Amino acid sequence: MNRIKKVKNIVLLQAVIIIYTISSVMSKEASAGGRENLLRFLFFFCMEFVVLGVYAILWQQMIKRFELSVAYANRSMAVVWSMVWAVIFFHDTITPQNIAGVVLVVAGTLIINTGTEVV
Repeated sequence: MNRIKKVKNIVLLQAVIIIYTISSVMSKEASAGGRENLLRFLFFFCMEFVVLGVYAILWQQMIKRFELSVAYANRSMAVVWSMVWAVIFFHDTITPQNIAGVVLVVAGTLIINTGTEVV
């Protein structure tokens, strides 16, 4: 049962990190609107604040469940999620260096998560 709780909490933590990375998508969309479309800019700018507000509330809940060092180590996964959004929404290309970096981040996060206890 403890293992199931641990996996559930890690999945929830990653969901919160995904929410955090969505704020960068909103930011880039706001900057794309620019001077030509003030309404578009304002919409995405406000949405960025909404997303960051939701993230802040959820992050506080997550740091109650994990040691602070473990929670922040998992935030490094934001690099992975940001790269996913860059490919999906902005059609960026992934380089071998990007893949190597992601592998290192994921490996480090897995090492941290396998040695943690659920609070």
